[in-house]
Amino acid sequence: MRVERRFLEIHPETPAEGRPVSELGYPPERWARMMENLERMGKAEGIVFSERTFTTNSHKALLLAEAAKEEGPEVFEALNEGLFRAYFTEGRNIGDPQVLGDVAQAAGVPSGRIGQAWTDASYEERLARDHAAAAGLGITGIPAFIVDGRWIIEGAVPVEMLREAAKKMSPPAKRP
Repeated sequence: MRVERRFLEIHPETPAEGRPVSELGYPPERWARMMENLERMGKAEGIVFSERTFTTNSHKALLLAEAAKEEGPEVFEALNEGLFRAYFTEGRNIGDPQVLGDVAQAAGVPSGRIGQAWTDASYEERLARDHAAAAGLGITGIPAFIVDGRWIIEGAVPVEMLREAAKKMSPPAKRP
């Protein structure tokens, strides 16, 4: 099975400095349920989430992640983990270029690639392509999992649910 990471900016209207999550338009009880669910799943995986009172603009982070793919899977995964930890665990603003630069350098992204991420139009084009593809499938949330070209799961879900979906989509094993 091949895994391909694509990116979708959920709240592009959010300014770089961020904004309170209360401005996202979720009813407070729905937001509380979403965060409780996320914390429960995180706890099962050993992930600690900080309380989220603000959201940030992820556009520059997504461009950086797109550029980091070119550095190979080890650097890309280190960046992905670093961005996740910075935002969800440490409560840092991943819309801030300084924060992004620090996370990227710690992940091994060369400084030239960091600058290129924000100036090379090809990364913007890739994000636009991914956004259009997601819109075409009706995807509005992340993460979203697509198997065999079909959208199957949207949102944070337990790992076991992903395993079951993959089993259902995998061709049967050939018998000798």
